Amino acid sequence: MSHALRITVPLLLILYGIASVGGLKVPFRPKDILPALPRQVAWPLLNSFHNAVDLLPLFVGAPGVNNSADWKGACFYKNDAWMEFTTSNGSELGGGVLHIKTSKAHSWTCMDLYVFVTPYRVTWDYYFISRDHTLKIEEWEGAEELEYVKKNGMSIFLMPSGMLGTLLALWDILPLFSNTGWGQSANIAFLKKHMQASFEHRPKPWVSNINQSDIHSGDFLAISKIRGRWGGFETLEKWVTGAYAGHTAVCLRDAEGKLWVGESGHENEKGEDVIAVIPWEEWLDEQQKDVSNPHVALLPLHSDLRAKFNATAAWAYVLDMSGKPYGYHNMIFSWIDTLTDNYPPPLDSHLVVSVMTIWNRMQPDYAANMWNEALNKRLGTNLLTIPEKDDWFYSDGKSTTCIAFILEMYKEAGLFDPISSSIQVTEFTIRDAYMLRFFDDNITNLPSWCNENDEETSDQF
Repeated sequence: MSHALRITVPLLLILYGIASVGGLKVPFRPKDILPALPRQVAWPLLNSFHNAVDLLPLFVGAPGVNNSADWKGACFYKNDAWMEFTTSNGSELGGGVLHIKTSKAHSWTCMDLYVFVTPYRVTWDYYFISRDHTLKIEEWEGAEELEYVKKNGMSIFLMPSGMLGTLLALWDILPLFSNTGWGQSANIAFLKKHMQASFEHRPKPWVSNINQSDIHSGDFLAISKIRGRWGGFETLEKWVTGAYAGHTAVCLRDAEGKLWVGESGHENEKGEDVIAVIPWEEWLDEQQKDVSNPHVALLPLHSDLRAKFNATAAWAYVLDMSGKPYGYHNMIFSWIDTLTDNYPPPLDSHLVVSVMTIWNRMQPDYAANMWNEALNKRLGTNLLTIPEKDDWFYSDGKSTTCIAFILEMYKEAGLFDPISSSIQVTEFTIRDAYMLRFFDDNITNLPSWCNENDEETSDQF
C-alpha cells in the first residue's frame, strides 16, 4: 500500500466515525468526497456503499389538493412538499407549483435527486441548498391530468443514493446486459447478493450425453441465462418473482415417436417472439449455439401424471396456438397479485405504476402490448390485483407467456383434473410452476445420464 493510501484510508474511517456520532453536521461525509480521491481508494469504497438496487427510486409522497408530504431524504433529513394550483397563466386549466422545503442537510456537500411523476408527465430535479424550492407546471396536459393530481397528487420519488450513487448503480446494472464474462460475473454476483443464490462451478468438459428415449411428452424444460441482453432481463425477472429460472419450454412426442419442443417466446425469422413447435435436435442446437450461455434443466413428469397425460389433447392445443404472439399482455399480471406483498424491497406499487407511466411515454407501442389492453379489462377495479383469466382474448388472440403456454397445455392434457376449471394458469409464475407436485423428485428415477459422470455436464454451474 502506498504512503497516500496509508494516510487516506484511516482518515476516511475517522471522518466516517465523526459523522456518525450524535447527528453532528460536518463539512462533508466520506462518500461525498470519494470521487475526488485516487481511483484505487475511491472505487472499492464506493462499491461497498452502493449496488445496482440503488438505481430504484423510493416513493416519498404525493401532494395534491388536501394532502401534503413530508419525509427524510438521503441528504436533507427534513423535507416538506405541497401543491399550489394556479390560474394566472391565461390557460383555461391553469397550472401548478410544487413547493419543496429542504432542511437539515447531513453535510455541506451532499444533494438529493428527485423524479416527479403523473400519468401524463415525468420530470426531475436536484437540490443541494436548504431552502424553499419550486417545480413549476406552466399548464396541465389536459383536464384528465388536472383531475388526477387534485385527487391523487403528484408522485415524488427520491433517488436514495443521490446523483453519485445513482451513477454507480448504473455502473453495476449495465454489465448485467453485457454478453461477456464480465456480464456473466455481474449477473451471478447480483443473484448471490439479492436472492442468496449459490453457484457451484463445474469443471470442463460441460457435456451431457442426452438419450432422447428418456424424454417424454410433458417433460418440463427450465432455462436460465446469465449473460447478454436476455440474461440481464432474466436476472431482474428472477429477482422480482423469486424464480431461479427465466424461461421455460416443454417436450412432446408425436404419433411416430419424434421428439419436439413447444415454446412460447421462440424468435422467428422476422425477429418476432412467437409460440412455436420445433424438432428437439433443432431446439437443442440453438441452445448450444446461443452466445448468452443458457443453462437448461430437465424436469421429468412424475410417472403417475405421465400415465394420465392426454397427448392428443395436448397436441391439439399446441398446434392451435402455434404461430401466435408471445403473451406480453399478461406477463406482469402473473407476478402481481396484491397491492403491497409482491414486491422485493425497495420496489413498491407506486414505483411499478410510475415505471409504467414513464414507459407509456417512452415506448407507447410496447406499453400497449405489455399492459394497456390488460388494464382495460380491469377498469373500475384495483387494476394490478385482479386475476388474469385464461379465456380472455386480446387484439391478437389469447395471450400466454412461456409458462402459461405450458400449463394451459397441461390443463388440456388433464393434469389439473378434477380441479381444472378453477385453475387460472395465466396467474402462475415460473417459480409457481416448478414447485407443483407434477415432477419426479426421486433422484433414483432420473435417467442414468443425469447421475453418472456428474462432473461432466452441459452447464458451467
